[in-house]
Amino acid sequence: MAGELILVTGASGHLGYRALVLALEAGYRVRAAVRSQAKAETILAAPSIKALAPGSKLDFAMVPDIAADGAYDEAAKGVNSILHIASPLAIPTDDYERDIIVPAIKGTINMLKAGAKESSVKRIVITSSIAAVIPWPEFMLTESPQVYTADNTIPDPSGPYAHSFEAYTAAKKKALDATKEFLKTEKPAFDVINVMPGFIVGRNELVTDAKDILSGTNGAAFAPILGNVSDSAYPGSMQHVDDVAKVHVLSLDPKVSGNQDFGLQAGGTDGIVWGDCIDIVKRRFPEAVKDGRLPASGAQPTKKVRYDTSRTEKVLGIKFQSYEDALVSVTEHYLELLEKEKGNGLVTDDANGHH
Repeated sequence: MAGELILVTGASGHLGYRALVLALEAGYRVRAAVRSQAKAETILAAPSIKALAPGSKLDFAMVPDIAADGAYDEAAKGVNSILHIASPLAIPTDDYERDIIVPAIKGTINMLKAGAKESSVKRIVITSSIAAVIPWPEFMLTESPQVYTADNTIPDPSGPYAHSFEAYTAAKKKALDATKEFLKTEKPAFDVINVMPGFIVGRNELVTDAKDILSGTNGAAFAPILGNVSDSAYPGSMQHVDDVAKVHVLSLDPKVSGNQDFGLQAGGTDGIVWGDCIDIVKRRFPEAVKDGRLPASGAQPTKKVRYDTSRTEKVLGIKFQSYEDALVSVTEHYLELLEKEKGNGLVTDDANGHH
């Protein structure tokens, strides 16, 4: 409820930052868990936070290592609920267990333990993933006619993993298992809601340099716009970052019953087609395509994933935005950054809009 203190982890990430902004807009007081003071400064300097001028409604907790024992104990003191968004990304590494899987599980367990020590904590909302409810082969490799939902359960993945993204999806499933096991054995006073999105796309205000526009999963939608041609298909499961943030914040409402899981996917059960980005950008930004700022000449194949997330819209009373909405928000941001860099004399105009 508005005025209550909530903890948001991963607050300097794409999704965590948007959840932080929406929580402040909804009237919550927010404690943001970040790895360093520098990350806190980045958040405070971002346009939406400056516009909100939260003052004492926003404070920070330093959590340098989410996998350290008791990592969140201090941060969780006195909070009413928690949005646990922090988790290791699919980083290139020579040890997937050490760098991706173990920290994802330990970070989640640490959060659950911290919540269990605080009698004030009523609910923890955890960012899970579509990959925790669809087996890896069906998600990435083969097309299956089966329709999945956020309530689907899949067998436990076991390595060796072909690459970091496969390890990341395994980490999400194992963290979900660890959560359910904790609830069963520890019977804490709080309840849990897991949020299960696909690829997250949308303006990332914390990107302040045009060359970083492809960071994170925005790359899936925007790389073809910059002329990148990919030959590996991505699952056609995505949603606007604002919708994912909104589902987290709406899930804090005690009127929404706990211990349920929410899936998200734009474009209905059949999802989206990544390659539609070319037509969207040509239609919405004809000038920038004509003058070469948006080459719109790449390709990104799609593998269909059937994921029914209509219950989330019904229960929370929202309507998911479209792939076009999400893509337009990234494209506008990119053009704004180019414009700014041009104003600062950082850009040399050539035919392709490279800089």
